[in-house]
Amino acid sequence: MIINRDIYLNQLIDRMNNGMIKVITGLRRSGKSFLMNRIFRDYLKSMGIDDDHIVMVQLDVEENEHLLDRHALADYLRQQIRDDGQYYLLLDEIQEVDGFESVLNSFLRKENVDIYVTGSNSKFLSTDVKTELRGRGDEIHVYPLSFEEFFSVSTKDENAAWNEYMIYGGMPMIVSRETDEQKAKYLKDLFDETYVKDIVERNKVRNVGELEELIDVMASSIGSLANPNRISNTFETVKKIKINQETVKSYLAYLENAFLLSETKRYDVKGCRYINTPLKYYFEDIGLRNARLNFRQLEEPHLMENIVYNELRIRGYNIDIGVVETNQKEEDRYIKKQLEIDFIASKGSRKYYIQVAQGMSREGKEEQEKTSLLNIRKGFRKIIIRKDNPITYTDDDGILNLYLFDFLLGRKTLDD
Repeated sequence: MIINRDIYLNQLIDRMNNGMIKVITGLRRSGKSFLMNRIFRDYLKSMGIDDDHIVMVQLDVEENEHLLDRHALADYLRQQIRDDGQYYLLLDEIQEVDGFESVLNSFLRKENVDIYVTGSNSKFLSTDVKTELRGRGDEIHVYPLSFEEFFSVSTKDENAAWNEYMIYGGMPMIVSRETDEQKAKYLKDLFDETYVKDIVERNKVRNVGELEELIDVMASSIGSLANPNRISNTFETVKKIKINQETVKSYLAYLENAFLLSETKRYDVKGCRYINTPLKYYFEDIGLRNARLNFRQLEEPHLMENIVYNELRIRGYNIDIGVVETNQKEEDRYIKKQLEIDFIASKGSRKYYIQVAQGMSREGKEEQEKTSLLNIRKGFRKIIIRKDNPITYTDDDGILNLYLFDFLLGRKTLDD
């Protein structure tokens, strides 16, 4: 089964022959290798590129073990470039080669060579792209399947597909697992046998139990305010474990660098400044989060918020959490209150203030969701992404009420 991943294919196409090393990063098993070796390679062939001008090397397979020496790899690649025509080097799992950056940089100097690589997140992260390639790396980050990608190969209707996606997430191999038991086992094994081991190996973590406890705490509190001090106190009061703030901070950085978690800052809308702490954290794949908690704590509002957050990031938006300070009258006096906006999404000069609501039928819920938006000055789009109303419309307050599936399936945009 082939799942079209056009958003990433288009990013690769836009970067062709730009003089940079295209580095495809992302969670393990998120589809990086398939994107480069199958989808992008098929595109090159469809554009008339001959097979012998597409040099594909998979460095994590036994038959290519002799190429793990950087000199041997460089010699092999030089032998493949036989004329002045344009060549495309597709190097999978480049981190397996010690000193790979010198190989890449040497071929980058050749005018007729365009380079694409993938790297495992245990040894090759976004930070490595910046440090090892010294400004020559152009990163394309691949996320797990969006709901639209997942739905494109589902046999279920929107609501049934949503319920499955909300529980098991978008790791590509999930779509080939037939039963709930198979899906759950795959995600649990992937988390324990791949991600945790990767993090421990890369960062030489000594107390694995502490790291595992922290993962559980973060999984239980997606979308909640957190900082190292608060998390450290939670360990001491709830789990009766003492972990200092610096250790917590290090563990959080490990989880972010492995693409499991994403940190989001809070922004004071009226004061036009960032609030340093506390922050919010979201999981890059909601299925992995659920598997970590043995599929407990499946509250739809929290899962929906995380999924919308990921969708905004997939579409290239920069995301902050909004904070609006207001004076609200209570009895005979005014009290300062901080109201929260779920997301401030920005791209270039465009900015959107977004609330995410499973439903607004409960008494006072509509006022709660709209109050923070109505306290923002005019000029930028205000949106409520909601699941309870299948009609997308703009209300009398100028707020776009955007139906969840219209948004996730691309039928409507933030500008509609």
